[in-house]
Amino acid sequence: MKSRLEYGEKTDPKRRKSHSGGKNGSRVRWLVTIFLMALTISAVFSFFSQELLSKAALFGAFAVLLAIIAIGIFFDLLGVAVTAAEEKPFHSMASRKVPGGSEGIWLLRNAGKVSSVCCDVVGDICGIISGTAAAVVALEAWAMVQSLSQRVVQLLLSALVAALTILGKAFCKQIALDNSTAIVQAAAKVIWRFKHLFTRKKKKK
Repeated sequence: MKSRLEYGEKTDPKRRKSHSGGKNGSRVRWLVTIFLMALTISAVFSFFSQELLSKAALFGAFAVLLAIIAIGIFFDLLGVAVTAAEEKPFHSMASRKVPGGSEGIWLLRNAGKVSSVCCDVVGDICGIISGTAAAVVALEAWAMVQSLSQRVVQLLLSALVAALTILGKAFCKQIALDNSTAIVQAAAKVIWRFKHLFTRKKKKK
């Protein structure tokens, strides 16, 4: 029996090149998108956290720090849930025109990218900003309790931030795996609400 190559059924090199070029182009576009997204989110988070920290007293600054840690943990939870959930329930929702059904399918079909944005972009940005916020809170705390050296206060607070972040992510990871469908459904409904809010505004105009 003759092989495909013997019959002359060779793969067209131009076609193969264009296919690989398309893949590379898509990869480059995604890398540029994620870079710009990280830049924008980082700038926005940094601006608001600095504004809040500069005006807050010790307890207010600590609350801002905890909020930054919580945001990082929440997005990590969502990133894990998206990779663990299955499409089937969302196809059923979409066929019955349940709000969030189509958005849930979109999230799951782009699970890699969504998880990358949630865990890597937002999660890492929150980790960096929480470190900066911890330094500000440490200065505020040291001003009140000068019995300890500034370096010791910063060290203790940095260790506390790291421990809270790791504990929160470890605790929420199992929740995300056990309740992945419900979490993705909640996120999909939020996206659906935003989409319909903007659609209504456009119709009014």
